[in-house]
Amino acid sequence: MLPDLDPVVLHHVVNTLGWRDLRPMQRAAVSPVRDGSDALLLAPTAGGKTEAALFPLLTRMAEQRWTGTSVLHLAPLKALLNNLQPRIEQYAGWLGRRAAVWHGDVSAARRRTVLYEQPDILLTTPESLESMLVSVRVDHRLFFAGLRAVVIDEVHAFAGDDRGWHLLALLERLSRIAGRPLQRIGLSATVGNPAPLLTWLQGSGAGNRPAQVVAPETAAVAERTPPGDIELDYVGSLPNAARVIAGLHHGQKRLVFCESRQTVEELGQLLREKGITTFLSHASLSTDERRRAEQAFSEARDCVIVSTSTLELGIDVGDLDRVIQIDAPASVASFLQRLGRTGRRPGTSRNCLFLTLDGEALTEAAALLLLWSRGWVEPVTPPPEPRHIVAQQILALCLQERRVGDQLWTQEWNGLGPFGESARPIVRHLVDQGYLDRDADMLFIGPMAEQRFGRRHFMELTAVFTGPPEFTVLAGRDELGRIDPSLLTEEVRGDRRLLLGGRSWRVTYIDWRRRRCFVAPADTGGRARWLGTGWAGLSFTLARTVREVLLGGVPPVKLTKRASDRLAREREEKLHLVHPGGNVIVRNKSGDLRWWTWAGFRTNATLTATLGQVIDPVGRFDDRSIRLRADLTPAEWAVAAATAEERLCLPEIDEKALEGLKFSAALPKRLAEATLAARSANVEGAAAILHQSSRFTSLA
Repeated sequence: MLPDLDPVVLHHVVNTLGWRDLRPMQRAAVSPVRDGSDALLLAPTAGGKTEAALFPLLTRMAEQRWTGTSVLHLAPLKALLNNLQPRIEQYAGWLGRRAAVWHGDVSAARRRTVLYEQPDILLTTPESLESMLVSVRVDHRLFFAGLRAVVIDEVHAFAGDDRGWHLLALLERLSRIAGRPLQRIGLSATVGNPAPLLTWLQGSGAGNRPAQVVAPETAAVAERTPPGDIELDYVGSLPNAARVIAGLHHGQKRLVFCESRQTVEELGQLLREKGITTFLSHASLSTDERRRAEQAFSEARDCVIVSTSTLELGIDVGDLDRVIQIDAPASVASFLQRLGRTGRRPGTSRNCLFLTLDGEALTEAAALLLLWSRGWVEPVTPPPEPRHIVAQQILALCLQERRVGDQLWTQEWNGLGPFGESARPIVRHLVDQGYLDRDADMLFIGPMAEQRFGRRHFMELTAVFTGPPEFTVLAGRDELGRIDPSLLTEEVRGDRRLLLGGRSWRVTYIDWRRRRCFVAPADTGGRARWLGTGWAGLSFTLARTVREVLLGGVPPVKLTKRASDRLAREREEKLHLVHPGGNVIVRNKSGDLRWWTWAGFRTNATLTATLGQVIDPVGRFDDRSIRLRADLTPAEWAVAAATAEERLCLPEIDEKALEGLKFSAALPKRLAEATLAARSANVEGAAAILHQSSRFTSLA
């Protein structure tokens, strides 16, 4: 029996879509969503989460006769919105309702139409939503007056970084504009801590509004090995990976994930040289280039698309046969998203082939698969102390309202954590430094804010992350994408050649003022590079599981003979760096002393800051180890380690690091440094390592 939805919706579910019933998660979502509860809907990729949210929302829309723009559908990527638009337009059309998309690629004429028509459902990003709120061309009070519900697609992609704080702050401001609490519905495929994530999503309404996690299909995952045809291989180099990909799965559609844009470009070129029909997708390719590649890939059969995480989320690239992973993704959650791209057709299973390029990547992949086999997924944790987002929000609010009462601004976020009374020192700093002006009891945008963020109608204020400066690459009038400027400044002999879109290009002219680079096709010789990716190192759990693999742990997946042999070699070579009874401090033949914690980057940063008196003056550390003073004795170590847990402290912050914290200039320096220090630490992990014994050994 079909659930209690609007009769017109049910008619089209059965007769237009041809569904005999809803999936378990879709059925379970009807009651809480229709009742107006906040909800987190969890299901595997392609599990029908969009329909689970939209069908009961359309039912409410019809029953309660919502008018104007009553539903927002937010997503982290413009491409995902473009992909969803036809489907959501179809569903809305069943009830004579309309849906529209609004983001940076939508033309000005189309935006004017959206403002005039006020579609029932608006698909947009948080950044575009912010631009609507601060724009003088949008009457946001009129446009959002009928807003009732917000659907947040891929909510985990927001919650783990500053875009999540930005999103929550926007939702609070929107509820003030609409004059009512907004129902919040999060959609996700991969969450390790669903209940806390739903509480986070509720914002100021947590504890005051009904809320429910809907996840019938994810129950008891930890009690069994997840399904999937997973194979782990070791190939030793990227050219070898290209040979394996070219030699396998002929006639099938393959999606290859890489962990950097440079690897995408280099692998794409290698595959094309072998005659493989290859398409590329990454964030530095132009929108048109990515769209052409994704469309061609979805329509082709015997082909490969090589991508970074841009295709990890729910963008439809057609029916996939195979997913191939170069080295290891950064998290189990990311792997689950990628694995979920396959196995969508009846009679097929989810699959992933790992091709690792070195021994370190092999052990990381084995550790990740070991965690996956246990049903473990990283908890999604918002970054602490988002003071720079508070500064951005106060400035954005002054743009939105033009003038804000100097005692009333705290009300705009309905008491949401960091945006309340604790933010008063930030407001004082904004006034003192000229980012805000004060007239009597009113605050408004000051000259310093206009100088630093006022270009292009304050567009700098709409995004909460800072991208490295890049040059736009053009072949004639066609934009190919963007490159790191270092490729244009380093010394070269002969022609300067770039690799972009999997093809080589010869640089013909550089427009330094406009940051543009003009190119012409070249046969070979192109180079790709992008800096400043912001990689944060291995997590504590993943690093400790790498140690477990070196001690003999094996994931329950198929290992090729090459992988088994190289894994055995890795264990033999690192035998002296791991011990089942604790951690080891190893003095090598050159006299260097290293503490092998296998604790991840942030934990080791915390331990380095805490144990400063026994750390090498250079202070070198990585995911796996910390360099200690060469003259350190076991007795000195025992004294330092015995009291370290009582004085755990945050890492020191290099001033250059503040440049990567957008809006840090609008904060007092001490607060900006405190924010970065809190985000660079893992105090719990450091305490756990200090609880373990560490023994001295020597290779001499």
